[in-house]
Amino acid sequence: MDKNRIDQIINENTEMLIKISDKLWETPEVKFCEYKSKELLCGVLENEGFSLSRGIAGLPTAFMASFGTGMPVVAMLGEYDALSGLSQKGGVANKEPIVEGGNGHGCGHNLLGTGALAAAIAVKRFMEENKLQGTIRYYGCPAEEGGSGKAFMAREGVFNDVDVALTWHPLNFNAVWSTGFLANYQVRYKFHGKSAHAAAAPHLGRSALDAVELMNIGVNYLREHIIPEARVHYAVTNTGGSSPNVVQAEAEVLYLMRAPQVEQVQEIYERIGKIAQGAALMTGTEYEIVFEKACSNYIPNRVLEKLLYKNVQEVVMPELDVDEQTFAKKIKATLTDSEIHSNLHMAQQFMGDDNPEVLAALKDAEVPGIILPYKHKSCLMPGSTDVADVSWVAPTAQLATACCVVGTAFHSWQMVAQGNTGIAHKGMLFAGKVLARTAIDILLSPDVANEAKSELGNTLGERKYICPIPPEVKPLIV
Repeated sequence: MDKNRIDQIINENTEMLIKISDKLWETPEVKFCEYKSKELLCGVLENEGFSLSRGIAGLPTAFMASFGTGMPVVAMLGEYDALSGLSQKGGVANKEPIVEGGNGHGCGHNLLGTGALAAAIAVKRFMEENKLQGTIRYYGCPAEEGGSGKAFMAREGVFNDVDVALTWHPLNFNAVWSTGFLANYQVRYKFHGKSAHAAAAPHLGRSALDAVELMNIGVNYLREHIIPEARVHYAVTNTGGSSPNVVQAEAEVLYLMRAPQVEQVQEIYERIGKIAQGAALMTGTEYEIVFEKACSNYIPNRVLEKLLYKNVQEVVMPELDVDEQTFAKKIKATLTDSEIHSNLHMAQQFMGDDNPEVLAALKDAEVPGIILPYKHKSCLMPGSTDVADVSWVAPTAQLATACCVVGTAFHSWQMVAQGNTGIAHKGMLFAGKVLARTAIDILLSPDVANEAKSELGNTLGERKYICPIPPEVKPLIV
């Protein structure tokens, strides 16, 4: 069977796929609010002959599309959520929001969802043409940004019968993702006090804002006494109002805690809970802990990563045209040396060792046309992903393809500005081809899935997946 047919199928549907990606880009919806994005993707999959299950795991904007029967079951993980406050015109090399304070696809999930869609469609058609056995699925996964949608889905068991999960992420270079990710908890601390006239009777008030500030001070001191790989971020989400002559009766702060292992995050969470309790005692207020979401640490799978790497080498690398190269140079001119250096450091982590020739090539390029060498090294990325929760349940592997200029910071206006351009489209389609070829390899050789599952079992040992989100916690669905 000629896997070049996969590339042909995606090439034949390039116009449709670009329109879908751009429509997602034009309609940026944040966590658990991706109603239009979900329906757009579901409509395409239904027209393609997939059977649809909407609202899975109790999430209105989650869904599963399936084609075929039997094993192996190969899942493509798609995302389509945007970020708030990142509205930006596309194809413009200066900061220019479409809607001031509006949403924008600052992490490229319009591309991610469509690239995985391209792979699912190509695999389905290839299966039909060649009468292949097995099942291809597309999982519509909402709220990766700040919602851990896949963790809620994993908690409800929607991935339990998946043999292999594949996904990708837009990045500044082409590589197989072989690093770890930090587990995290997101927790809101609400303080309840008593209002009073701040001048006439301050002694009658109990300041919730004082409690928030004291809590933050306590956590600042805690940072010296947790492992260096951990991260603790916070945002004061309610200061109690805008009147300084009122003792603030209500205030709250939102914390995001990260560490290499879930157990380490749990320990930090318990210590921060005691700090919140102390702040309440010091201020005579009451406090409330609202656990919002969490995600696990990521379990890499070498069997699948090697297969992805084989396929990424087989697909023809896209080339930018003159206009795309010109725009890329304009975007690169807006980036600082620190941003570019940070991106090169990430690339070095992907490669697993120092490779000065490759790093020099990346630094000199706007959008690199090379593939980073694959070499597993047990290192950690400083971020988190809810793909990690899937990786505990089913063998999982991720691809990265160049969809933006080297040095582009994610969650930035520059990322949004590139998200509906030819630079992004070409990286997205490249990813779809690699994922689809990898899925076909697994369908043709089911032993690959068994080897990957065996590796996952050996890696986990006696450990079993326990969702880090407590069973009583519900997603914050608007």
